[in-house]
Parts: sequence; C-alpha cells; structure tokens
Amino acid sequence: MRRTVPPQAYFIVSAVFHYLGPAFAVLLFARIDPLGVAWLRIAAAGLIFSVWRRPWRTWRTLSWTTRRLVIAWGAVLAVMNCCFYLAIDRIPLGTVAAAEFAPVILLAAIAVRSVRNLLALLLAVAGVYVLTDIRLSHDWIGLTFTALNAILFAAYVVLGHRMSQGLQRIDGLALAMTVATVLALPVGLHAAVPAFTNPALLAAAVGVGVCSSVIPYVADQLAMARLKRSTFALMLALLPATATVIGAVVLRQFPRPAELAAVAIIVVAVGLHREPTSP
Repeated sequence: MRRTVPPQAYFIVSAVFHYLGPAFAVLLFARIDPLGVAWLRIAAAGLIFSVWRRPWRTWRTLSWTTRRLVIAWGAVLAVMNCCFYLAIDRIPLGTVAAAEFAPVILLAAIAVRSVRNLLALLLAVAGVYVLTDIRLSHDWIGLTFTALNAILFAAYVVLGHRMSQGLQRIDGLALAMTVATVLALPVGLHAAVPAFTNPALLAAAVGVGVCSSVIPYVADQLAMARLKRSTFALMLALLPATATVIGAVVLRQFPRPAELAAVAIIVVAVGLHREPTSP
C-alpha cells in the first residue's frame, strides 16, 4: 500500500498539517503559555506513538550509534518545537514558515545536477523571498526564535532522513518523540497546567499534537524514505505557501497580492523539479 502511494502525496499531507496544527495552537495562546502549548503538542504525540508503536521494545535492540541518533533527533524536536511556538507567538505564521526554508535551500542546492532543477531551485528561492516579511519586523526576540527554529528545522530534515533510511521509520520517530517529551518537560509542564483543569483545553491541545506532530511527521518519514534529501528539501518550499494560506483561513493573516503570486511561483518550482536518477 505504502509503495503504491506516490511519495509526493505523503509530502502534500505533511505540508497541509505541518501548519494547520500550529494555526490552531495560536488560538490557544490566550489561555496557555506558548511553551505550555509546545509541550502539550510534543507530549500528546509522544503518548500516541507510545500506545501505537511501543517504542521501548525497539530501543532494546538498537546499537549505541543508532541510540545517539534517536536522542539527537529527539533533542532537535524538543528545542525546535519550543522555538517555533515562541516565534509564532510574535511573528506571522507565514513569515516563520518562509524563514524555515532558508537553511534547507543549501540541502537542495548541494545536489543540483541539471539546468531544470537549478531553475526550479531559483524559482523556489524567489517565491520564498517574497513571502519572507522578516525585514519589516522589529521584534528581535521573535526573530531570534525564528532563526533558531529555521536552523533546527534543517537539522530535523537531515536527522529525519537518516532515520528513514535505517531504523524502522515510524518506530524511530516514536522513540524520538518520547525523548522530546522528556527533554521538554522542565520548560513546558508548569506552563501547561491550565489545560489539566479544563477538559476542552486539553482536548484542543491533544488535537494540536495530532495535527502538528503525528500526521505530518509520519508523512515526512514515509516521503523521506523514497525521496532524495535534496528533492525533499526543495519540496519544503511548499511549506511557506501552505502556511500563508492556512494563516489567512484560520488566523485572518491575509496575504498581499505579491505574496499570492509568490505562492504560485513556489508551486510551479516544485512542479518543475525532477528527482535525480541514480546511476
């Protein structure tokens, strides 16, 4: 079944849910501190993965090299999610998403082997540049968290791709989310307390975890297993586009005409790219 579904389809699912969950999370910031929402997102996903995959059984069979990779990926997930929520509390969702693409441009550029793919990369960069509104922002705290999140997102792609090529991919993700839940506990648990006294808030936070960390991360692993890292990195240009659309629909952060044109350019760029063939 997984082999009959094109890997691009998994990526589209990831692209939609990657920012749909955070858009709903922004609505929770009035009741729960961003770090509390971040931890609830991570913990909800970790709990779901634990019940689904029982990752502790896999952990016992791993080499120390693979365990270090899992711990590193979990640490990246923990810090990245915290920085991401602190960023979108201050900066528009589409802008944070556009900044996320900046470091992964290098991952896409390294493996360019044809004029067609070079043109696709340049178009994607141009589209993301138009979407990036960071120059107009004077919130240096928000920009700091945005930059940290972008760097960690590139690390997420690199480590996630390595994991998808080795360990049973969903089990590796389950282990990493468990590690992330523990590592983020000291900074997020206290801020998450209001949710534990309000069933509706807790249910909403769990929904954010499913939309943000279960569906997109599983889809990422299924896509990464069948796409070259450079191809996956270029396709990430779609994320700022989907974030712009979702920000408009959910958060009423409406894009300007130039930003709509940028979304169209990014879609064309991703459609133009072709997966490099192995010799």
